[in-house]
Amino acid sequence: MDNATSIHAQAPVAHRTGKVYLVGAGPGDPGLLTLRGKELLQRAEVVVYDYLANPRLLRYVPEKATLIYAGKKGGGLHAYTQEGINKLLVEHAKAGKMVVRLKGGDPFIFGRGGEEMEELAAEGVSFEVVPGVTSASAAATYTGIPITHREYTASVAFITGHENPGKKFSAINWDKLATGAGTLVIYMGIKNLPEITQKLMAAGRAPETPVAVVRWASTPRQESLIGTLGTISDLVQEAGIKPPALVVVGEVVQLRHRINWFERRPLFGRRIVVTRTRVQASELVNQLEEMGADCFECPTIDIREMDDYSVLDQALQRLTEYDWLLFTSPNAVNYFFRRLQGTGKDSRALAGARIAAVGTATAGELERYGISADLLPEQFTGEGLADALLAQGDVAGRHFLLPQAQAASKVLPKKLTAAGAQLTIAPVYRNVPAVSSGNELREALSAGAIDALTFTSSSTVRNCFALLGCKDASSLQQLLGKTRIAAIGPVTAATLQEYGIETHIQPQQYTIADLVEAIVSYYGHDNPLPKVPSL
Repeated sequence: MDNATSIHAQAPVAHRTGKVYLVGAGPGDPGLLTLRGKELLQRAEVVVYDYLANPRLLRYVPEKATLIYAGKKGGGLHAYTQEGINKLLVEHAKAGKMVVRLKGGDPFIFGRGGEEMEELAAEGVSFEVVPGVTSASAAATYTGIPITHREYTASVAFITGHENPGKKFSAINWDKLATGAGTLVIYMGIKNLPEITQKLMAAGRAPETPVAVVRWASTPRQESLIGTLGTISDLVQEAGIKPPALVVVGEVVQLRHRINWFERRPLFGRRIVVTRTRVQASELVNQLEEMGADCFECPTIDIREMDDYSVLDQALQRLTEYDWLLFTSPNAVNYFFRRLQGTGKDSRALAGARIAAVGTATAGELERYGISADLLPEQFTGEGLADALLAQGDVAGRHFLLPQAQAASKVLPKKLTAAGAQLTIAPVYRNVPAVSSGNELREALSAGAIDALTFTSSSTVRNCFALLGCKDASSLQQLLGKTRIAAIGPVTAATLQEYGIETHIQPQQYTIADLVEAIVSYYGHDNPLPKVPSL
């Protein structure tokens, strides 16, 4: 046994083998990433990503992973040369790392993915390729253009508009392509568009052939321009369309006026700021983006645990003494139950008390812990909850536990204590300013590039305006300019009024869904469906 132990201890440790995963990031919409791509990003140790890969995809990456921006931006502006990227992949893989090479679109369709994999194969590095939604498909689909249609064409060709400048001869036979495929999709063709259109017309394609140019396809920044083979170059120059953009040539472009679904969403083209915490922002961002908005995420607060939980801990030891537990936010629910479960208890410990929630979002969070709220006020505010409790006429002498933020509105406690309630206020979390300079938001506001600012609490108001660094109300009003202000409810609107800021959008019910609906309603009157230019 001793010899066996000794031999085992001296056995060499196997060297870990690294691997490179070439993942197609899709055209820009983060929802178009494949499930396999998401899974690999969640396990990555090193991520080498391009300019066209949506930065939001990096949220799937573990915090300890190494992120390397490889550039590859149009116009020759590259953070790394192709040779440099190849070297990075080889070095990290040979160091035993799991490397994800994240490329926009599909890496094997004008993405130079084949070149990178050839280099890995030559170096003996293990690799796998995960395809992505190519930009051609996305540009056509998100512009309402089916690239094939049995009434128009049964063929399509993908063409690069920017060949390797080092090649002596072009590999593109324009004479045959011009009329050889019903639909032509040209990648990276904006710079050479005048030459490309001339070659196609010289080779027999009719000048009246419909053409679409699509920039930033599948994202809220999408721009599309419709013309003909004979007019599109001038139209692109007049509109100032820059890369990245694709060109779709063919009779199928005529169908856009019937099935242009993406650009007809009610908030398309509107840039809206979301000031919630990064964790909480997703609900509001998702709903706004579903309506077509371009969301600018600027978290103004972070939610943190308390340094001192002594008040809550004492309350948890005597839960049976409370007649009511009052919850005024989803955060209060989560942090309360996190502490409760830390003592070895669960929802059964609340069996003797009645539960009140300030609104449907808080009630929904309680349901996750198996609790159905006994009371939900008509008005989703602290004052509304106090009025609902007082209306029951059974407050005096009753014991109430109010888990809430360290800095919270005092309206609810004041009303209850004035009515004779025995109230224990237990801070369960605290709002702190987010670590953010606010410079990007300030620049966007100064440039008039923001349509609306959304606020979901008084904390988001105060912290946002602190980040902007305005010295007084006048300078703040000047910075905001014509930007519309959306507040989730009257308490938040009152805080805005303290800064002399008018609230333009406020829902009847104080929920995220109602806030989004109010924003859509507000812009619905002055945001008509985009006009489709005649061919």
